Amino acid sequence: MNKPTEVRNPRNGKYDYVILPPSPRLLSHQCQRARRAQIRWYQMGLEARIEALQTWKQAIVTGREQLTQALVSDTGRLSTSILEINSFLDNIDRWCDLGPELLRDWAKNTAVPFIALEQTSVPYPLVGVISSWNLPLLLSTINTIPALLAGCAVIVKPSEISPRFVAPLITALNGVPDMRDVLSFVEGGGETGANLIENVDLVCFSGSLTTGRKVAQAAAQRFIPAYLELEGKDPAIVLESANLELATSAILWGSVVNAGQSFVSIQRIYVAQSIFEEFYHQLIARAISLQLAYPQLNSGEIGPIITERQAAIINDHLIDAMEKGALIHCGGKVEQLGGGWWCRPTVITQVNHSMKVMTEPTFGPIMPVMPFTTVEEAVYLANDSIYGQSAAVFALSEGEALAVARQIDAGAISINDAALTAIMSEGEKNSFKFSGLGGSPLGKGLIQRFLRKKAFLIKTNSSPDPWWFDRGLDDLH
Repeated sequence: MNKPTEVRNPRNGKYDYVILPPSPRLLSHQCQRARRAQIRWYQMGLEARIEALQTWKQAIVTGREQLTQALVSDTGRLSTSILEINSFLDNIDRWCDLGPELLRDWAKNTAVPFIALEQTSVPYPLVGVISSWNLPLLLSTINTIPALLAGCAVIVKPSEISPRFVAPLITALNGVPDMRDVLSFVEGGGETGANLIENVDLVCFSGSLTTGRKVAQAAAQRFIPAYLELEGKDPAIVLESANLELATSAILWGSVVNAGQSFVSIQRIYVAQSIFEEFYHQLIARAISLQLAYPQLNSGEIGPIITERQAAIINDHLIDAMEKGALIHCGGKVEQLGGGWWCRPTVITQVNHSMKVMTEPTFGPIMPVMPFTTVEEAVYLANDSIYGQSAAVFALSEGEALAVARQIDAGAISINDAALTAIMSEGEKNSFKFSGLGGSPLGKGLIQRFLRKKAFLIKTNSSPDPWWFDRGLDDLH
């Protein structure tokens, strides 16, 4: 029998919520039930699935206050929770609008005059989504919505660190009978996630590189697709011609939004030597103007560090940098307030790539700034990482910035802005290096991961001649 797991509140440090992981047998039964329901869900047709998703959305909007409260309890922050809910609701509308275009069958003639082609796609029956704690609602649903639209059943395992947001979503499902069994949630930690992979046909995972490797290996053993969205160590390059007011403002936002707890946060900054001192002084001035969202949710802009483990990692990176000669200009420590862990925006100079803060995911509001003398050096430093999630480049002209951006090994590069993939979902990208595996988690192509293509090759004439024995392929044209 699996034991209950207590969940910590990141604002006050209290363990005020309990989850009960299912036994492997119970989880297997849940997956079997979802598989049976998926057959009818797919056969309902696209229009009926769109209608069901929209009904679910309206029920969520009606209970939005409960969802907001739950998400705030999970993460300790308000403004980002509101943004997360808005993005989730917008994603439902977006995919419902795109569905008729993306899920069409089509037919055409082929190079062989008497062979026609009909092309269709069928959904994977059961998709497993294992999501991270930092943006729990968004990361749990970014794959779930298009998978449901495609006709899959989906079982979501949110992080055991931030699971409270699930209850309002389940409540909203009670008013949508068609979706009750094709969308379900399962509570638990790593063991539950491993059991889920044993029962699904496709897995989408967001989280650490260490766990991502285990997910990929488990999926490979079962010969099922795995799509992994993992960590990053995103660089920003500020060229000599850049508008410093714009660059410092954008980089600050890209570094500290959600207290830096995002896969696409800016985590290292490279600035042309000629403007280096002016840049970091402006960045410091902006950074110290931001306040912690404590003691009230609206007291400031910077929420708590959600997990105790992450607070320890941030502290370790700061100590490592200082011991190796780094200079901290503001912030610079993880502090405990009201039982929660907090870190003020921190600007660091005199850094280099021997320091953890420049090479390992810090996942906090930390801004190490390093000068460069040539564009070639800047590109080299930006690419000197095992990660390749995203990046940012700042320059006076779009063309100058793009010329540098094209040399960076990352899937999405913001030009004269930062962390744009956090708020824009149109552009398709791949995660480079160890930042991920599989197709783009953004753009129209995302829905294709949930479909298997089928081709019907149809002989259109009635001739019984055994042409395939008597002719070479060249005679067919």
